[in-house]
Amino acid sequence: MERIYDILGYKDLKIYQDSSFFSFSLDSIILANYSTIRDRDKKIVDFCTGNGVIPIILTRRCNKVIDGVEIQEKLYDLAIKSIKINNLEDRINIINDDVKDFSKKNLNVYDLVLCNPPYFKDLENSTKNISKEKMIARHEICINLDEVCHSANLVLKDNGTFSMIHRTERLIDVITCMKNNNIEPKRIMFIHEKKDLPSNMFLIEGQKNGKSGLKIDKPYILYNDDNTMTDEYKRIQVEVNL
Repeated sequence: MERIYDILGYKDLKIYQDSSFFSFSLDSIILANYSTIRDRDKKIVDFCTGNGVIPIILTRRCNKVIDGVEIQEKLYDLAIKSIKINNLEDRINIINDDVKDFSKKNLNVYDLVLCNPPYFKDLENSTKNISKEKMIARHEICINLDEVCHSANLVLKDNGTFSMIHRTERLIDVITCMKNNNIEPKRIMFIHEKKDLPSNMFLIEGQKNGKSGLKIDKPYILYNDDNTMTDEYKRIQVEVNL
């Protein structure tokens, strides 16, 4: 069932979601809010864009035209509806395509690539969601981590930025895939539920053909010791519009 959500922290921004699909969540919101956008960046693309929440938020951070690529047609349709309800047709282009195919047709044209990819390997014994749509969103069925990094390398200009969010348990996999595809890790921000708990997610940025040199940001904490939301988390909360 389709519902319209408010994106808090951004005046009048709304998003379409369908309960039969994997809904966007905190990871997409963090990626959209905390990825680096340089003044010189002209062309931006969001891989695996889903219902388009990342490009929609990015329109409040910059005045660039933003592309989004989504392989699932039903999610593509939701993204189109979300763009129309926000009157952003002149700011966002959504392409219904496989990221792997899209990248081969758009070589060396983007300054910034973002991606909230499927997190889990497609293993025979993996615990998977019931619906095919949710499986594709969560598991590396249509695209795996190396293919995401390879596709980013193809579309990025020299010294362009690749920004991705992922589960901390796959940090080594992510760094290895980035370096194998000529994307040098430059910045990592670890995300923690509380300051004394281990990180469960991280945001990483790399530069195509960049020089070595990695910066670790201060950790991003979601909850205070008394279980109240931190100020940073409050700013990017998402709420259902009932």
